[in-house]
Amino acid sequence: LKLTPLRKQVLSLVWQTHQPVKAYDLLCRLNNREGKPAAPPTVYRALEFLVKAGLIHRLDSLNAFIGCGNPLQAHYGQFLVCRACGRVQELNQPELTQMLQAQAAHLGFEVDHHTLEIHGRCINCQNQRAALESVA
Repeated sequence: LKLTPLRKQVLSLVWQTHQPVKAYDLLCRLNNREGKPAAPPTVYRALEFLVKAGLIHRLDSLNAFIGCGNPLQAHYGQFLVCRACGRVQELNQPELTQMLQAQAAHLGFEVDHHTLEIHGRCINCQNQRAALESVA
């Protein structure tokens, strides 16, 4: 893998936030730094490279990217996405991946990639909601 200076900057920005970040937010952050302004295709190519390298994940439902929790081990992404605050937690359940692949194979389907996104409310948002309901 060749991490060019731009790829390193993009990776650093994605990993800094610990939250999903959109490509145009990254573009704005890159353009606010010193140096030559980055163009949207350049940022998208860097993001595509980082996804293929397993260093970040793309969350399709949010049209955003998040750092990989375990970049040293090849795996498929499984995520819990809080609809209230936007917090995302990565799961690492190889058994779930195996089960999905086995079911797909049973149906004659060959999986080449998947990202599982589960939407709901995180514990903090559940507690906030319960506190508000108890006051009302």
